[in-house]
This record gives sequence, C-alpha cells and structure tokens, in this order.
Amino acid sequence: MTTRATRRAAATATVHGYPRQGRDRELKKAVEGYWRGGVDAETLRKTAQDLRRATWMQLADGGITEVPTGDFSYYDHVLDTSVMVGAVPDRHRDAVAADPLDGYFAMARGTQDLAPLEMTKWFDTNYHYLVPELGPDTVFTADSGKQVAELREARALGLAARPVLLGPVTYLLLAKPAPGVADGFRPLSLLDRLLPVYGQVLADLRASGAEWVQLDEPALVQDRTAAELDAVARVYHELGSLTDRPRLLVASYFDRLGAALPVLVRSPVDGLAVDFTGPAAANLDDLAAVGGLPGRRLIAGVVDGRNIWINDHEKSLATLGTLLGLAGTVDVAASCSLLHVPLDATAERGIDPQIARWLAFARQKTAEVFTLARGLSRGTEAIAAELAANKAALASRSTSALTRDPAVRARAAAVTDADRRRTQPYGPRAAAQRDALGLPPLPTTSIGSFPQTDELRAARAGLRTGRLDTAGYEERIEAEIREVVAFQERAGLDVLVHGEPERNDMVQYFAEQLTGYLATRHGWVQSYGTRYVRPPILAGDISRPDPMTVRWTTYAQSLTARPVKGMLTGPVTMLAWSFVRDDQPLADTARQVALALRDEVADLEAAGTAVIQVDEPALRETLPLRADRHAGYLEWATEAFRLTTSGVRPQTQIHTHMCYAEFGDILGAIDDLDADVISLEAARSHMAVAAELASSAYPREAGPGVWDIHSPRVPSPGEATELLREALKAIPADRLWVNPDCGLKTRAWPETRASLASLVAAARTLRTELSGS
Repeated sequence: MTTRATRRAAATATVHGYPRQGRDRELKKAVEGYWRGGVDAETLRKTAQDLRRATWMQLADGGITEVPTGDFSYYDHVLDTSVMVGAVPDRHRDAVAADPLDGYFAMARGTQDLAPLEMTKWFDTNYHYLVPELGPDTVFTADSGKQVAELREARALGLAARPVLLGPVTYLLLAKPAPGVADGFRPLSLLDRLLPVYGQVLADLRASGAEWVQLDEPALVQDRTAAELDAVARVYHELGSLTDRPRLLVASYFDRLGAALPVLVRSPVDGLAVDFTGPAAANLDDLAAVGGLPGRRLIAGVVDGRNIWINDHEKSLATLGTLLGLAGTVDVAASCSLLHVPLDATAERGIDPQIARWLAFARQKTAEVFTLARGLSRGTEAIAAELAANKAALASRSTSALTRDPAVRARAAAVTDADRRRTQPYGPRAAAQRDALGLPPLPTTSIGSFPQTDELRAARAGLRTGRLDTAGYEERIEAEIREVVAFQERAGLDVLVHGEPERNDMVQYFAEQLTGYLATRHGWVQSYGTRYVRPPILAGDISRPDPMTVRWTTYAQSLTARPVKGMLTGPVTMLAWSFVRDDQPLADTARQVALALRDEVADLEAAGTAVIQVDEPALRETLPLRADRHAGYLEWATEAFRLTTSGVRPQTQIHTHMCYAEFGDILGAIDDLDADVISLEAARSHMAVAAELASSAYPREAGPGVWDIHSPRVPSPGEATELLREALKAIPADRLWVNPDCGLKTRAWPETRASLASLVAAARTLRTELSGS
C-alpha cells in the first residue's frame, strides 16, 4: 500500500516550520486557560496534539511531502531546547522536578518567588526567545521525549517527517552566563559537554524512525570569529561521524552564510538547507564558488518565509535551475520557518481584491513551494497556468496606482537637513525642560499602555460590529482614561499617560489611520509565548489624513495638573512590526512614515502636550545581521526618528522607549536619535544596559526598567530599590528616571497596582537617601 510517506516527487516540497497557534488561536486560549486553572494539563496536551495533526495534514494535503516535527512549542522553541539538553537553571529545578509543565512555564514567565529567564529578540525578527542561562558548572542531560513523541505522532499518520532541532552552536551562542557567573565565561566553552547530548538525541530519533534530522544554525549568518567557525567545523565533523544517527541536514536562514558556508560544505553532513531570498541571495554565488554540494541534498529556500508578498516564480525557477548543477538533489522550501507570517490570506475578506491577489500567508506559501517543486521536477509546462497567474499578479502590483501618491513622494524629496535637527543642542534643551516641567529627582512614569480589560476589548468589538455606537464607545474610553489618570495620581507617578484604552496594538492603531497601510482581521503572528499580534500590511505610500492621538491625550491632560505624555510609535518600529512593501528601499518608506508622524507630533505640541514619547523598540532588532550593512541602516533609521521629532520647541521633552534586545552595539545610534529621555528594558538583565550606557558616556536622561512586565510576579519595594541602586552606579541621579520595562497592556490591574506602588516607593526611598534627610 502506498502512503503519503512514500509518494515523493523528484523534488521534495517542504517547510522548516509552521505557525503554532491554530486558525482561531486555540493554543493561546488553551495555554492561558491552563494558567488560570480553567484547563487541565491533559486538555492542554490534547489541544496541542490536535493542532499538530491538523497542521501536518494540511501541509500534506497541500503537497508538502516531508513535514517538520519538533517546531511546535507551548511557549518557545529555544526554551524547548534548554529542556531537551537539561539546561534548567538551579532556581527552577525543584519546580521542574515537581511538575515538568508548571516548571516549564515558570522558566518562561516566572512566579512570585522565581524570576523567569531573560527574553530577547530572535535575530532580526519580532519573535522573542528565552535566553538560556549557562555556567561552568552546567551539566547537560538528554531528554528527547518531546522530539521523539512528535516524530511518532507524524509517522503514525503515514507522513514522511523530518525532526527540526536548534543546532548546538547557535544554542550556545544565544546563551548568556547565568547570574553570579564570573566575567569572562563563554557558553561556547561548554561545547564538548553538549555534543554527546545531541548525539544521544539523534540516536533516539533514529531509533524512532527518523531518516533525516534538521539542525538549525541561524547564528552562522552573523559575523563569526575564527574560533567560532572552528567550533562549527568540529561540531559537524563529530556529529557527522557518528555511526548511530539519521542523515543530518544543517539549516541556516535570514542572511548569507559567508565564511560559514565552506566550513559546512567541508563537513560530513548529508545536506544543507540554505536561504536564497533577500540578502541571502548571495548564497547562490557563494555556493558555486565552493564547488556546491555534489552528491548531497540541498533544500533551497526560494520563497520568502518572513514577508507576505507573493513569490516571483520565474525568478525562483531560475535560481533552482542553477542550483540543480550544484547539488546531488535539490528540494524546495520557504527561506525559514513560516512561524513569522499569518496562517491564511483567504480568511481576509475585507481586503481589496486587487491587493489580495498580491498576498501569500503561510498556507499560500506552502502552495508556492509545491508549485515550484512541480516545476523543477516536471518542467514549466506542468505549471503553466500557475506561472501565468503569478506573472499577471506581479504586473498588477507593479503598475497599480494604489501603491503611489505623487504628493507624498514630493514632500519626502523636499526634506532638508534642517528638518532632521533640533533647534538647540541637548544641554540648553534639558535646562529649559527642567524649568518647564518642574519634576522631582528620579521622576516616575510608566511606558504607555495600561491593562487592556475584557470590557475594553468588548467595547472595541461592539463598535466594530455596530452593537455600540460611536458616542457610546467614546464614553467608555473617556471613563477608562479618567480611571487611569486618577489611579496614577493616587499612586504618586510624576509624568502620567492616558493608558491607551482606544488602541488594539501599538502599530495597528496607527496603521489603521494612515493611508498606504492595510489591517487584517485574522493575520495573527506569535511575538512571544501567548502574545500574538496582527502586523499591518504596508502596501502603498504613507500619509496622515487626520490627527490620530490628540483627542485622547488632551482629554487626559484636562483631568490633571501633572504632565501627560503623548504616545506614538516610531517610524522604524512601524516598519519592523508591519509586513513592509518590498518594491522600494526601506529608507524611502521610513521617511514617508516619519513625515506622517511629524505632523502628529506638531499637533500634540500645539495642543499643549509638553512630553511626547516616540517608541522605537525595533531599532535594534532591525539592525542587519552582517556588520557591513549596519552603518547604512543606522543612518536612515536615526534620520527617520529625528525627522519625526525635530520640529518641536526646545522645552518640549522627547522620550523614546526600547525593549527586549541587546543594545550594546547600537549605543552610538541611540545617542544619535537625540531624544531627551530614553527608557529601556533592564529588569531581567539586572541593569546591564545601565552599565552599557555609562561605558559609552551616554549624556542624556535614561530610565532602565525596574519591573519586568512580561512576568506575573510583583517586585517588592526592596527589590525595586536595589535595582535602582544598581542603576545609580551608572547613571547620575539627576539623569535617572524610574519606570517599568515596557507597557502594561498584558498585565492585570491587581499586579499593576502593586508593582507601581513598589516602583514609587523605591523612588521615594532613594530621594530621601540622596537628599540626606
């Protein structure tokens, strides 16, 4: 009997991973239900199993002849790898031993008694991973239970399956020294201990029927030292030389492999999965230069796995045709896991049909991969209809008036250097702002959003469906703003916010009010854990028809004598957290967004807003992975921020905010933003960023966060005080602000009240100490 597993075309169609959440975000609902106690562990596991089965069957029915396993996760695949290799922090070992599932979530989210693992961005994407904590005493042990179980599930369905693991080199390069570990420790030094564990996992998978196992090594597309490349060579020589193993496929994506490519080609692995899209297109010439992969398997990532525009089939087929002469077999895939795109474009019924034909979400991308595999195997005549439709859709987009606005382009072309510079340098501005605002030492504030309650979500849904009219909706928003402002006054915060009750998302809210953007209804993408976002689609030129935030900010200011911050999302983050157009340079698009936001800043200031925050959490994550492109990116990115903010008077204080990234290598660019105050995530990293600011002689005011808002635990006043004392070692008291790590949208009111009370109490304690009274 022939099964799906044995029906293989000459070129296999495959993917590296798929969105985890389910069509209706069933995984999010089940996990959060488990946290609340409304879903038991068995129901959660059954939901996860059903989602995996549905995904695999959908992929198989769509022509994917080798499905990935092991990419599914309750929270994060890097955390799953830590569990697989036994790298559980000491503080979490008892919790994991008592209940592995609860212990797993404790590592991810923390508890009132246990701090979670640090969280940061996955390369240059908007996905967040949990950073492994390792030290010289770390002992690795193999636990392949999850990987083996999911492989067996897929095989029981009659599917050819390829387990996907995070590779050992990338795992160690992503790790950080555990708290208390002496300076100078490098996690990569643990490689000799880790390799036998990977060897055991590979043997377990082989015993369970795995023919191929994929080891993902995306860290190899970054600039790597000679010692790191030597480690890569040693790892894959040792793993490739094992006798009891499946065939090994090393995968990398997001950029060109550079010097790592010949290292991998010389190793005894059985195949490579290589990205050939965007900047990684250079891998084609590089692979030819090293003689290709004769006699071995190449999975060619020719469909962009990170953006939502349709593929150019003719271009991809030309690439695939060249690759046929460079490898023993060539299979077709997306460039990376499809985790980074929404599930299905056909669910978006409200998008203009002309634009809808330009879109490809995960389901459409798997169809594109299948089409290209058929064309590669059987010739272009076998896919003539698909090629004709693809060509027509691409032509429609390139000539559409929907993508171009002559007035927007003329305004962007007329920007001068004076438009990108404040009228006074920081020193005189800071003095003018101190006089205007009259704030105490160590001023307290929050980052922007306050808890988004079920009642607020219901009000937005009611407005959308017509169950609530505009007047009723605005009354509900005003009531929430009154409550938020009154609470902040009672709590003792110095600079207030209106709480953003009207905003569904910090990017989508603005995108829905700017021309050139499209919003989706079902385009959910995982950001971290159970946090999903709907990135808008940037399809055309950008302008702002009307004010977007002035109404609610001025209403909040009318309720209090304390300053209320105007809250905007910056131009780089508007691009990074959207699916951005790929038919013009990012710098051009950023300038258009900056000019639209500049108009909003001007209107806020004219309405009396004295403090305006322009958030740029994506500045670091959008940094190109290769250093040779850093300068060009940072030039246009910082220019876009300054273009947004430089039209204000000297006494208007400009804030920015960044979170969940490593900032050490962009401190010069942070200075170049010329913001008056920056707030940064710092609680999980134990104030590391404060020391980095000091080491770079950062001259402006800064607020390193003292409350990790991505964990349900409430910091005590003493804990917040100690973090602030650590910050004061690096930042002078006259330049230090006190704030949480990030916005409070995902937190509940009880923990918000308690945590902000701790924050204010810590600031008051230190004010007293500093004054000597």
